[in-house]
Amino acid sequence: MVSKILIANRGEIALRVLRACKELGIPCVVVHSTADADAMHVRLADESVCIGPPPSRDSYLNIHQIVAACEITGADAVHPGYGFLSENAKFAEILEAHGITFIGPTAEHIRLMGDKITAKTTAQELGIPVVPGSDGEVKTEEDALRTAAEIGYPVLIKATAGGGGRGMKVAKSEADLIEAWSTARTEAAAAFGNDAVYMEKYLGKPRHIEIQVFGDGEGNAIHLGERDCSLQRRHQKVWEEANSPALNVEQRMKIGQVCADAMKKLKYRGAGTIEFLYENGEFYFIEMNTRLQVEHPITEAITGIDLVHEQIRVASGGGLSVKQEDINFHGHAIECRINAEDARTFVPSPGTITHFHAPGGLGVRVDSGAYQGYKIPPYYDSLIGKLIVFGRTRVECMMRLRRALDEFVVDGIKTTLPLFQDLVDNQDIANGDYDIHWLENYLANKPA
Repeated sequence: MVSKILIANRGEIALRVLRACKELGIPCVVVHSTADADAMHVRLADESVCIGPPPSRDSYLNIHQIVAACEITGADAVHPGYGFLSENAKFAEILEAHGITFIGPTAEHIRLMGDKITAKTTAQELGIPVVPGSDGEVKTEEDALRTAAEIGYPVLIKATAGGGGRGMKVAKSEADLIEAWSTARTEAAAAFGNDAVYMEKYLGKPRHIEIQVFGDGEGNAIHLGERDCSLQRRHQKVWEEANSPALNVEQRMKIGQVCADAMKKLKYRGAGTIEFLYENGEFYFIEMNTRLQVEHPITEAITGIDLVHEQIRVASGGGLSVKQEDINFHGHAIECRINAEDARTFVPSPGTITHFHAPGGLGVRVDSGAYQGYKIPPYYDSLIGKLIVFGRTRVECMMRLRRALDEFVVDGIKTTLPLFQDLVDNQDIANGDYDIHWLENYLANKPA
């Protein structure tokens, strides 16, 4: 087991990892910017190191400062959380070069899955079903026209280094293809410093289904079922469920086994998530995230497995604590991402929280570093907490979620809590009848 872990992140995920470290009896160090000096994870850590001013590039993305913090404190491992440096292959390589364990996949696997064209090719080779599309980068207008004609309209143009919906455009016909291709390249260059794009068949009403996988790096791997992340706005997840209301047991186990078998072939190490679009009974690979997901708590709820404990165990060379046959799926879980944003316009709302009360009771979990008097800085992602609710059935889970939302109090700033209070009473949501376009259509048609 590693002897001291440095947590290279902030907010609720830093606090989540810190709790796991304390449960395992492992001392932990947190790093923070000057803007996060009063954050809850800083208050609770065994040690803390300030690594720079508020801008992420000068603090949470500053590899030199993080490595220096490890050397100063004697930390022999780093947990990157999600975001920031969690999928940075160079960071993983630098840590390993300094004899520091990176709690995550190998740099090779991060790099392999970080480029979406390479990831799609790799997925095909590993037996994972993919969306019909270009063989690689679409470099010219002629390439774009020819590829679109082959796969059929509508088509989706995506940045190879993309994320968060940037560098992503839909072309419904030949008439708007070239403009969409050009705009996607421009956005990709501005957002990622890389204007390469590729093309896929655009699916009309798919769901977003992701499979949680875990490997030990030695050829053993398991899956922990799926999460339905179809409720999104601007390609950002808002509400996640496990299990998906759209899948049955046979479908769940079949696609899960496909993913686990692929990770065995790859000799993947640590936690990973394979994401799919799902339509008309078919799964289509879109990407793999080589890290812990924001929505991992709902998988923990239905399996009883602590994914951060498992990450630390695998990184320490202890292998997987469970086999596939040991995993039992039970009940239903939903996660709502609580953001410091206006619930209608989604404009960020930084400021001071004047009152804060988290809901509780059976089956209710809140992952948040927020507290009364906490000042939410304007420099980072607006996520301030996650409400995770578990029930024996989906109906019980929804009933419990409704109650928990009514208990949740965050005053002094605007939050997305009112949105979830609306959604939990919506008939389509109650029926589990939604796709990746549902939420944006709902918001567009909702009276002011």
